[in-house]
Amino acid sequence: MTELITTINGWAWGPVMLALLLGTGIYLSLGLRAITVRKIPTAFRLLLSGRKGEGKGDISPFSALMTSLSATIGTGNIAGVATALALGGPGALFWMWITALLGMATKYAEAVCAVKYREQDEDGNYSGGPMYYIKNGLHKRWHWLGIAFAIFGSLAGFGIANTVQSNSVSQVLNDSFSVPPLVTGLVLMVLVGAVVLGGIKRIASVASLLVPMMALSYILMCLFVIASNLSAVPAALTYIVESAMTGSAAAGGFAGATMWAALRFGVARGIFSNEAGLGSAPIAHAAARTDQPVQQGMIAMLGTFIDTLIVCTMTGLVIVIMDVLPSGVSGASLTTMAFSNAFPGGDIIVTIALCLFAFTTMIGWSFYGERCVVFLFGTRAILPFRVAWVVVIPVGTMVELDMVWLIADTLNAFMAIPNLIALLLLGPMVFKLTREYFKK
Repeated sequence: MTELITTINGWAWGPVMLALLLGTGIYLSLGLRAITVRKIPTAFRLLLSGRKGEGKGDISPFSALMTSLSATIGTGNIAGVATALALGGPGALFWMWITALLGMATKYAEAVCAVKYREQDEDGNYSGGPMYYIKNGLHKRWHWLGIAFAIFGSLAGFGIANTVQSNSVSQVLNDSFSVPPLVTGLVLMVLVGAVVLGGIKRIASVASLLVPMMALSYILMCLFVIASNLSAVPAALTYIVESAMTGSAAAGGFAGATMWAALRFGVARGIFSNEAGLGSAPIAHAAARTDQPVQQGMIAMLGTFIDTLIVCTMTGLVIVIMDVLPSGVSGASLTTMAFSNAFPGGDIIVTIALCLFAFTTMIGWSFYGERCVVFLFGTRAILPFRVAWVVVIPVGTMVELDMVWLIADTLNAFMAIPNLIALLLLGPMVFKLTREYFKK
């Protein structure tokens, strides 16, 4: 079974999927005439000027972005970046940047479609995302894709955003402070349950408080390391770009990497971190109080900018500057080693950051899974889903999750396929709405 799922996973995240993800980003970037890069200052002004939002919806545009960031700023920013560099070399970071620049157009289009085609459920709450813009924006022949997305989305969350996260937290706390895994699981269950059972408004309020604080703290910590080694920054940036174009030679325990490995792992880990094209983030943005799809699209694209071009870059630069790749270590341990070498207690700070990032991922993704379940079964399924989400958390701390990780990773790819097809078909509508908005 493991061999079968590994084979499927290799196909699901293989060259065809990476080409589809990058190709969709290129198509949307060209169709939008690169406004997602040109209008970044405008997007930040919109975010800061419209903190409360005007129009229909459940939460403010700012809270919608923080909710989506709560799900994306996670272990991918610490462990995912380190894994990409360990497997693909420093050049993987360069391809993460390219993926992010193209992914901003993808994330923009997702949010525009999500707000335009959203619905209200039986309880009056707003639901949106790929399943709704497939249902309401495309011909009936495509509707089965919306159902497929909702099935994959509701299942994938239990793996990659629930049990895998609780397992990561329990392992790191057990290694650092000898906390029994079950204790970690039970505490997480109580904390996540207190937020999730309150619905999107409570999730958004917690995310709006926690995400800016933890992201800014982590960025400042990285900037301290970079500033302390400022003379090494130019060489590190040169090494990253050269490795992306030529590959990187073996050194110490680091096995070296080809240009293809840098491209493959940079793109795959970049998507894993910022989720552009996956179809998850627009579910949060569909709940925003706004009547302007384009404005929410502008705010949504900042999620990819902040997650990858800022937070992931910080992690990658610290790893390259501290020269820990030759150690042969991978994952969160590599990031921990880099910060430990940078200053005393660095490993403890990374441990705390991992725990916070995992917690916010769990609460953010709970809303994604819930909206997928509402699409499939209606509002009567909300409470059973929330209870199941909370109850499963301690289970993740007690079992080996290699198989769960593989299955969830594969389901993530299966989520992306219906979403990317919908974005390609709805691209002309997104271009039209964008032109009309900026003419005004």
